[in-house]
Amino acid sequence: MNPSLPTYQATRYVTPLREGGSLPAILDTEDGGMFVAKFRGAGQGAKALIAEIIVGSFATALRLPTPSLALIQIGESFGRTEPDPEIQDILRGSIGINVGARYLEGAYNFDPVTIIDVVPNVAANIVWLDAFATNIDRTPRNPNMMFWKNGLWLIDHGAALYFHHHWGGVTDATSQSPFAPIRDHVLLPFAGSIAEADERLRPLLPPERIAEILNSVPDDLLMDAPAGVAPSFPTPEENRQAYQQYFQQRLGGQREFVSAAEEARKTRQRHPLPPKEYRR
Repeated sequence: MNPSLPTYQATRYVTPLREGGSLPAILDTEDGGMFVAKFRGAGQGAKALIAEIIVGSFATALRLPTPSLALIQIGESFGRTEPDPEIQDILRGSIGINVGARYLEGAYNFDPVTIIDVVPNVAANIVWLDAFATNIDRTPRNPNMMFWKNGLWLIDHGAALYFHHHWGGVTDATSQSPFAPIRDHVLLPFAGSIAEADERLRPLLPPERIAEILNSVPDDLLMDAPAGVAPSFPTPEENRQAYQQYFQQRLGGQREFVSAAEEARKTRQRHPLPPKEYRR
């Protein structure tokens, strides 16, 4: 692992964020300030944390605003005074390395029912990222974006990279496949050309940049598996190589995820979806 992400020791459990399905929390850290932490003992476990690192780092490489990431070390005694048994269970399963995103104090949620001015190229860039990274979680119901300092910031990428939950089904063909859920993307009505976004963004993710990002994922997370279940790969390096191959193949060839997203954009702008309930 290339230790390109800073590591901080968690010192205080500030508050849970119950609107998140995996029950993340705001934590204070020694010398690092406050972070929104995702725990390996919750939800999809270490895979969600791996997705946070990889896709959050992709966003940074693509010059899309996203909170800076850090590794958060959880000790055995951390948060033991929390009265909620669900929180206690999560913390017991999260001893060791977890992932935090810098807490954006004063930020507020993106509200898709409010008319806002989103730059078409920026919206297209975000749609491109989510189609590339197979991120199902940027919909009108759950936008996973915030406004901070008059800008739009991307958060919460733990549901992306759904393919890595089933490595046995990953083939050359599936790495090239379109991403059908992109048709529900919250920014599709605001987006400019996804094909033009592809031309802008693809050069920003050369193989060496992808490798650098993968090297920042801790071995411990890559080798994490539920009790009684073998890790997906014998070694962390083999797992990194599998990710590298997938991403390089997805960026090469026909890039069906781009053409499918562009078609979805045109369809959505011709036929807007009816309003959906917004989950605050």
